[in-house]
This record gives sequence, C-alpha cells and structure tokens, in this order.
Amino acid sequence: MEENVEQIRMREDTAGTSYWRRWGPYVSERSWGTVREDYSASGNAWGHLTHDMSRSKAYRWGEDGLAGFCDRYQLLTFSMGLWNERDPILKERAFGVVPAEGNHGEDVKEYYFYVDSTPTHSYMKYLYKYPQREYPYAKLVEENRARGGSGFEYELLDTGIFDDNRYFDVFVEFAKASSDTTIIRIEAHNRGPETAPIHLIPQIVFRNTWGWGATRDREPKIDLAPSASGEVILRADDSDVQMLKNLPFNYTLGRFYLIGEPGGEALFTNNESNLARLYGQSNVSPFVKDAFHRKIVNDKPCTNPSNFGTKAAIRYRYDVKPGSSVSLTLCLTQEPEPRYLAQAPKIISDRKTEADTFFNAIHPAKATEDEKLVQRQAFAGLLWTKQFYYIDVHKWLDGDDPASPPPQERNNIRNTHWKHLNSMRVISMPDKWEYPWFAAWDLAFHTVAIGLVDMELAKEQLWLMLFEQFQHPNGQIPAYEWEFSDLNPPVHAWGVWRLFNMERVRTKKGDLVYLEKCFHKLMINFTWWINKVDSQGNNLFEGGFLGLDNITVLDRSEKLPDGVKLEQSDATGWMGMFCLVMMRMALELAKNNRAYEDLATKFFQHYVYVGAAMKNMGGKSVSLWDEDDGFFYDVLKYPNGEYHKFKVRSLVGIIPLYAVERLEKSWLEPFSQFSKRLDWFIKNRQDIVGRCCYPLHRDGEEVHVLAIFDQDQLVRLLDRVFDEREFLSDFGIRSLSKVHAE
Repeated sequence: MEENVEQIRMREDTAGTSYWRRWGPYVSERSWGTVREDYSASGNAWGHLTHDMSRSKAYRWGEDGLAGFCDRYQLLTFSMGLWNERDPILKERAFGVVPAEGNHGEDVKEYYFYVDSTPTHSYMKYLYKYPQREYPYAKLVEENRARGGSGFEYELLDTGIFDDNRYFDVFVEFAKASSDTTIIRIEAHNRGPETAPIHLIPQIVFRNTWGWGATRDREPKIDLAPSASGEVILRADDSDVQMLKNLPFNYTLGRFYLIGEPGGEALFTNNESNLARLYGQSNVSPFVKDAFHRKIVNDKPCTNPSNFGTKAAIRYRYDVKPGSSVSLTLCLTQEPEPRYLAQAPKIISDRKTEADTFFNAIHPAKATEDEKLVQRQAFAGLLWTKQFYYIDVHKWLDGDDPASPPPQERNNIRNTHWKHLNSMRVISMPDKWEYPWFAAWDLAFHTVAIGLVDMELAKEQLWLMLFEQFQHPNGQIPAYEWEFSDLNPPVHAWGVWRLFNMERVRTKKGDLVYLEKCFHKLMINFTWWINKVDSQGNNLFEGGFLGLDNITVLDRSEKLPDGVKLEQSDATGWMGMFCLVMMRMALELAKNNRAYEDLATKFFQHYVYVGAAMKNMGGKSVSLWDEDDGFFYDVLKYPNGEYHKFKVRSLVGIIPLYAVERLEKSWLEPFSQFSKRLDWFIKNRQDIVGRCCYPLHRDGEEVHVLAIFDQDQLVRLLDRVFDEREFLSDFGIRSLSKVHAE
C-alpha cells in the first residue's frame, strides 16, 4: 500500500529526521488528588490537594487543563480557560467527586469528548460542553454524599443545568503547519434559546521546574511581544534556564509565540502557589497561579501590570446569539508570523483531509460509515489519552528541600520499594481524569489497539514497563501509582507476542530484536512471579488484586487472617497463559538460535505443572474446577490442610480459558530437541500431562491441545457464559453472574 502523508510523518519521526510527535495532548484533565502531588502523612491524596486548592497550588509533577497541549517534556503547556459570567470558579480543569464525596468513588462530573486525532497529532479535535448556568459544584458533592453508596450516582445531567439546551459546544481544533507550528481554532456554539456571554481564555504556562529545591533555579519568562497588525502575541522563552535534571541531554524550547487575533486582553502572572490562600503563609511572588480566576471572576487587580510572568493568557469576551457561534484562531509557533492566522483555514482543511486519508487506510474494507466513525473516535480516545508522566520516586519520597522534608510517615504508606522508578515518558493512560497515571495491565491491552495505527508507539509502551527505570530489579512490573507493588495480571508477554505477530502479518517481517530483548526481561518477571507469588511451591497462585477489585467479596490485596490462603483461579489461569506465550516466543526465537529450545521446554513443563495443580491441589484431589457447578472457583486453604471453595461465579472463573495453545506435530519438526523432550514428558508424566495436554487427530494431523480444561469442561463453562440468567447480557459478558443479583 502506498504511504500516505501521515504514515510518512510517523516514519520520519521514528527515524529522527523530523519531530512530529514533539507536541501533543500530553496533559491531564487533572493533577489535583493524585499520588504524585500527595505529600501528606496519611496518604490521603484526595484530601491533600483538592479541586478547590488546584487553581492556587503550583504542581510539582505535571500540569493539567482543558484541551491541554504541550511539548514532549511538558515545559510549556497550552490549555483553555472558560467563563460564563455565572460560575464561581474560572473553568480551567475538570472537576469530579472523590471517594469521600461520591457513592461509587472518584467520578468526573464534566462532559468532554476526544473527537479526532492522528498518531502524530498533526490534526486533533476536542469538544467540551460548557453550561450557561452556574456550575453546581456543591450540589454534586452534597447529593452524592447523601446517597451513601446506594443507587445511581448523581450526575451533572441530573442537576438540570443543561435544561433547554442552555450550554455551549466548545470545539478546539489543532492542526500542525510543521512539527513546531500549530494552528489552534476554538469555536463556541450557543445551543440555547437566548443570547449568552462566554469568555474564551487560551493560556500558556511554564511548568514550575524552578521552585522546589533548597535554592530556586532560574525561571523562564513569558512576556508581550510587539505586533505590527494588532494581534496579541505572547512570547515564551526558556533559553536561559537550567537543563532538566532527569535528562542526560540538554532540552529547552527556546522562544515560542502564542499569536492571537486582535481584540484580546493579555494577562500575566506566575505559576507559583498562592501560599496565603492555601496555608496562611507569605507568597514568594505577588503574582500567583490563581490570578486569572481572581481577575476575571472576582475583578481583583492581581495580574502583573508589567506584562510578564511564567503564566499568561489572552481573554476574549463574546455575546453569542442563540443558534450562532463565534470562532477564535491562534497559532503556537517558533516564528512570530501573524501570516499563519490568515493561512489557518487551509492548514486545518489540509490536515483534516490527510487524517481522512490515513484512517480510510485503517478501516476494515467492509465497515459501514457508522462503524468507521466509531472506530475513528475510539482511536481518538486512545491517542488523546497519552500523558507526560513525570515522577522520580526517590525524590518524591525524600522531598526537594532538605530543610523541609516530607513527613516520615510517608515511608510506611506506599511505593517505598520503588526508589529506582524514574519517569519523564509519554505514556498511554486508562484516562486522564480518574486515572492520570499508567496502569500496567491496562497498558498492555492499549498497545494492541494502538498497534493498528502506530506500531512504534505500541512497542515502545510495552518496553517501558520492562525498562530498568520501571521494572524492579527483582523482576516485578510496577502496577499503578497508588501502589506500584500491587499485582496486575501478567499480560505483558501476551502483548509483546501479539504486537510481534501483528507487525509480521502487516510487513511480512517480525521485529526479532524487539521480541528477544522483551523476552529476556519477561523471563525475569516470570521468575519473580514463581518465587514471590507461588508461596507454597504448589504452582497455585495467590496473586492478589489482579485488577478484579470490583467483583470480589474479599480484598485480595490484603493477607487473610489466621494463615488462610486464597488459591486464585484467575491468578493461576493468567500464569498458565504466561507460560504458554513464553513457550511460543522461545520457539520463534529458536528458529535463529537453537539455545531457545531449552527455554521453550522449561515453559511447556511449567505450564503442565500449573495446569495439573488446578485440577489436583497439593496432591489431595482438590480442584479449582467444581464438577457439580461446571465452573472454576477460588479455593480457601486453611493451615490445618482443609480446603473450601469460594463459590462466587465471576470473571475469575472464566480467565482459565485464556491459557490455551496448540502445537501441530508437523510444525514442531524443525525443533528436534524440544520435540524429543515434549514426547518424553507426555509419555512419562501422564499423571499430570493428561490433565492439561490433549492429543487431537484431525485430517491426518496430530495436534497437542494445551488447555487447563477438557472439552466437556469447556462446554459446561461456556453454557454459563452464554446463559442470559448468568453472564450474557444485552451489552456483553457480565463481570459477575446474574445469579448473585439478589
């Protein structure tokens, strides 16, 4: 297939001949309430830095904003501010309820949509639905708290704030004229029945990299540049600041300009905490982070009249008639050339056309127009939900200023064993509000979808979790920010193997170098699982949380009392799958290096031990499979040797289906050593092999089916999966069987 323009950009960026990915949507909708910003003694991240504090507190580890856009290392961030002349707070970031306020925990109470994006972010589109009435912050908290965990959550729509369509659709489009010049078009559509005011307040801010140590580093500067044609031009310059300390090379932006249409009011302040409001302390600067809120909403003279700072904005006010819209064009560029504003319509149109061409090459040939739209916006969600993820755990634990260290209690809360974890990476997030941090097993699944549009990004994302600044020296892969030491399902080998085969099918050539380097790190991770999680040495796993925290009666991350162990069907099923994927990877590598046949044998045998253990725990004829119910269950193991099945039918009992593979006799012929050992093991260890390795003869071909279940067990289990009284719903497979509804 002939390369299109977007594919050429991706190839050039990967080769380092251009940097089209340098700028992108690498900004969270919130940084308040995250673990990285939590310096409390209790570990209550939500309480330590609240939404109410967020407009006044400078962040240590990353910026946030609406329609956020920044450079690769988030030195300079663009985002949108909005005001409808009724809200008590300038709308600069997303709001939501937290676990102490909402009946089902954290939940964003905003309506925004990632409409479109190419992989290099040459074209992007975002939509925020901004009410024209006063935003009901207090009502959302009070009503959700009053419901006390029962019934439905109280949503923004339930408040009536959108009644009569009294809201604006605020679209923000980004179109790159080059890798370092981006056109930004903002359109506000009044969907309501009356004329309504709106303030559009595009902002740029330097992330505070200077104010955290015992002494302050040099600051960058944003000021007002001269304009010959009446445009408002903000000039951002970091040429004289110190290099980022976590990078092995010098990285600065130099001079960048935000060029806005004539008619806007330039505002300047500093990205510094308002310590007086937050803590009753003296401010380090008279101009602080929340100055635009106080200037616009409260009409306070608190911005810098000298027109410079580290945070700046251009305010435009409009009265928009019902059914009408207003449009505002800006340009973020290294060249202070207002001509880009005149060229904006063509640049946006060209990038949009190129995006259409790119996705038309991605869509399945038989997809309907609706299916294409669904797929394209799904990709937009993936591509927009990349974030600059910055943390140095050692620095985070010890604090920045030796004279003012964090409370000692923090060393007993979380992540003290992860001081090596050091990230300044762009990482795919589950989302950038509820989860503005990576979750390792979510990431493995993201990569398979990302691989359809950006294979290099997908491979890089999986490798990050195996990179020495992430993977623990003991082999564990970090789980997620709230507790890196928690356990996520071991799906990274599956992700690597899936991407390898996707690329091989697409290009007729698999990336063996990538496969091999990942395989070696995955072997370390496999050994960690065997040594750490198989605590009794019986090939059954008490994995813990494993991502299924919402369908279990017990908190599986915590030890059970009195020495009781929970042998988990899902943990053991995941490990069976891990073994089989590692076996197939080893055989693939053995095509070029016969030494890998020995490793393939090891993983086959380990799979057999795992599969047999699920059917005969500890040699006591106790099985995770329940013959009466036709389902896999967790089993409680007591110190006195008793076993009791934990009869909850959930996804936990379906996961053993994932541990399945087949080995065709003819396909194995080139692997002579592996084949000999396989045959020996099958012949001499039928006592265990017979429980999870089944011979199949079809069309003259002999096949070994590797599965923890036999055919009868498979049929019985799937009967429950496709039973509407159990797992099958109108919306897919339930996490918990409907038999537990009452």
